[in-house]
Amino acid sequence: MAPTIADVEAARALLSGVARETPLYPSETFSRLSGRPVLLKAENLQRTGSFKIRGAFNTISSLGERERQAGVVAASAGNHGQAVAWAAREAGITATIFMPQDAPMAKVEATRSYGGETVLVGEGFDDAVAAARSHVEATGATLVHAFEDERVIAGQGTIGLELAEQAPDAETVVIPIGGGGLAAGISLVLRERRPEVRIVGVVCQPGYTIADGIAVKHKGELAFEILGRTLDETVSVSDDEISEALVLCVERKKLLVEGAGAVGLAALLSDRIPGAGSVAIVLSGGNIDATTLISVLRHGLTRSGRFLAVRMLIPDRPGELRAILDIGARGRGNVVSVDHHREGRTTSALQTEIELVVSTRDEAHCQELLESLRAEGRVVERVGPPS
Repeated sequence: MAPTIADVEAARALLSGVARETPLYPSETFSRLSGRPVLLKAENLQRTGSFKIRGAFNTISSLGERERQAGVVAASAGNHGQAVAWAAREAGITATIFMPQDAPMAKVEATRSYGGETVLVGEGFDDAVAAARSHVEATGATLVHAFEDERVIAGQGTIGLELAEQAPDAETVVIPIGGGGLAAGISLVLRERRPEVRIVGVVCQPGYTIADGIAVKHKGELAFEILGRTLDETVSVSDDEISEALVLCVERKKLLVEGAGAVGLAALLSDRIPGAGSVAIVLSGGNIDATTLISVLRHGLTRSGRFLAVRMLIPDRPGELRAILDIGARGRGNVVSVDHHREGRTTSALQTEIELVVSTRDEAHCQELLESLRAEGRVVERVGPPS
């Protein structure tokens, strides 16, 4: 059954001193870019790095003695697993966490550090769920589902209580949607406390995505029954849009978020959130693997005109590369990398192909450098320009 507002209030009392009441930050940068007041609910600063601790702790705290002795099991793309491992450790019980084989290592290692036994299995979250259910049948452990549990939904709903108090005048609240537990809990509360507020859910593109935390094939039946009554609209964002939002959040707001945590901001910056009044966006988590972060930042910087990548053929003789680099230096472009390709990509034995990556100020600076190269008679192909 769907939790009630009383269940959420009880969860809040239980979580007092355990889960942080995360701050709601105003953002001048995002307000200027979107033309409306923007508030960021920083659940990326929550214990274990995401909102998941709220639902996990609320659920594990409700277990009886026999259930505690049998331990708990969870399936997770990463954040839920960390939260269950942490909550189980605090309760003095064992936790086994099934995670996809390609789960970010930062999340896997963090789960282990909190005392959870991690088992990597399958290609995605749904494979991990199947393995977790098999483990339950074999051992009698209690499954702490990431979203299909009224206690989990009630725990996540405590964010809604905080938002109702922190942003009483917000016109719109934007929430990431994966399995639906977070959005269901928050929207359930807001429909009770702020019935006039517009609630928008954000999903990611299907398939392989940097928003791994919400890449769920099968949604929660209970969660989506609630969302069918409480949600005003659902919008989708691409990985490119998420990357740009993530870079801006790190650079301008000094908040590190993971792909799933940045989808609400990506939707706003892509003009997918209707309205002109203030908007509160839930940054759901900040657990991003370092190698993924490097790739996302480079991709986002390239799309925003902060990196210029070009490819060209030059005569294979002394001084030609130096001439190209001199053009970039005169234009105040800082070379990041240079690659030579002499085999398979040229039209003559006397040519070589170079790929050049230059750090730039903005898109206008990129265009200035491209024009300078072409003015010198160079045939330049830009690699990965902004769309």
